[in-house]
Amino acid sequence: MSFTTYHLWQPSEGPHFEIPSRRLLFPFADEMASRWTRLSENSHLSCFVFSRNLVIFRLVSYNIHKGIGGVDRRYRPDRIIETLRHYAGDVVLLQEVDDGVPRSRHHRQVDYLGDALEMPHRAYQRNVKLRHGHYGNAILSRWPLHEIHEIDLTIRWKKRRGALVVRLDLSERRAACSLNIVNVHLGLAGFERAIQIRRILADMALERLAEKGPLIVAGDFNDGGDRLGTRWLLPAGFEAGLGKVRTFPAVLPVRPLDRIFYRGDLRLLRGFAGHTKLARQASDHLPVVAEFELPPHRHH
Repeated sequence: MSFTTYHLWQPSEGPHFEIPSRRLLFPFADEMASRWTRLSENSHLSCFVFSRNLVIFRLVSYNIHKGIGGVDRRYRPDRIIETLRHYAGDVVLLQEVDDGVPRSRHHRQVDYLGDALEMPHRAYQRNVKLRHGHYGNAILSRWPLHEIHEIDLTIRWKKRRGALVVRLDLSERRAACSLNIVNVHLGLAGFERAIQIRRILADMALERLAEKGPLIVAGDFNDGGDRLGTRWLLPAGFEAGLGKVRTFPAVLPVRPLDRIFYRGDLRLLRGFAGHTKLARQASDHLPVVAEFELPPHRHH
């Protein structure tokens, strides 16, 4: 078995491991370098296995606004693609993803973006039906997606909303881990969001999944005051993956609408919002990023 040598490099947003095929940003690079033992060239480069048999992965959540710029209102999916490449997520949660809509050249965006990012495992949830096509939530992953299901979050007389739920098996040569993810795009009204988050927490299928591994709930919460976190998620055992980081509007963010919460056997390494020049142009939201350390779980 042969192994690849990795080098440390200092970018503007923090140290990361320089890998020929892609970049992974990590905090505490010196600590990680001392703990890192080896990674086979035959294993996927996005999943690192350390001496304590832990897995490091990066999650990105991004309301892409159908690929339409928040300022120039132009459909430029290349900006979304380059932004997502820059932040190099292993799992990417997207909101406002078009499928067959004229404004986005009838692209099926979940596949258009997935192909461009070389992320073969995908799930799509159609929420809002338009005269031509529809839009909704999507998940892209470097690992297979299992037990995909949807939670209906629609409130009568309000826009159709939903949560997309998946289970991932993160498997490498020395680790086998299970991870559950919920991608949400909640409503604009406070009472609507409160009902929606209660539906998510009460979902029986999600509860069964949570028995198999840690749980992440992330997406566009539309909750500038963090009432959902304080009142519902933190009492339910969740922790915040980032503070009240302002993400909307992207060009000059004043509201922290995009959030990441997690529960279970996960260690948060770093959480932040992306502030590159391109990210401020590509959508009306900024992407949010969290890096986690995940120990292996026994198979159930």
